[in-house]
Amino acid sequence: MNGPHDMGGFTGFGPVLHEEDEPVWHSGWEPRAFALVLAMGMTGSWNIDEARHARERLPAMQYWRSSYYEMRHYALILQLIELGLVTALEEEQGRMGEPPKPVKRVAKAEMIPAILAAGSSYDRPSNRPQGFAIGDKVRARIISPRGHTRLPRYARGKAGEIVAVHGTHVFPDSSAQGQGEDPHWLYTVRFTGAELWGKDTNDAVCIDLWEPYLEALA
Repeated sequence: MNGPHDMGGFTGFGPVLHEEDEPVWHSGWEPRAFALVLAMGMTGSWNIDEARHARERLPAMQYWRSSYYEMRHYALILQLIELGLVTALEEEQGRMGEPPKPVKRVAKAEMIPAILAAGSSYDRPSNRPQGFAIGDKVRARIISPRGHTRLPRYARGKAGEIVAVHGTHVFPDSSAQGQGEDPHWLYTVRFTGAELWGKDTNDAVCIDLWEPYLEALA
């Protein structure tokens, strides 16, 4: 979707400031908020793409004004209410008013280090034929989906070159809508800065893009 998160190429937001010796946490509430997000993600109530889509669906001004952990906190509240795990009144009052609903699983504290260290793999087998190879010239399709997509707006309609092939992976556009994993071929596509931004520059941007986002250049 074309949401507030898709900021590539936007102007007017000021410089990205680098903080020297930045601490892991800037406030005591941040690790607690992060722990809540992780704990609820591990219940299996949603997948990573659904979580990303929740953040994208926050109101634009709320998204832009939020810090990293604030934004995730607000998206978590949105998901909890949408799934009926928390009511809007409970969120407003800060206390439970309805009996808790069961979840698929609960991660214990002692399990967390191993879970985070292991990570998650999103490559999946597929019988789909590989449509592109390294060196192929492609163009990113011009799309404006209402749901989640990993094709950034600034790259749509732009020409690039396949520089890596990663096999078949979960297709986020389907996964975020609860429509299954629908694995597709995943490629790294290199776009020149001149193609993306219209400037005389030697810079380039590499983006990992799924095959449905791409079309062959004649």
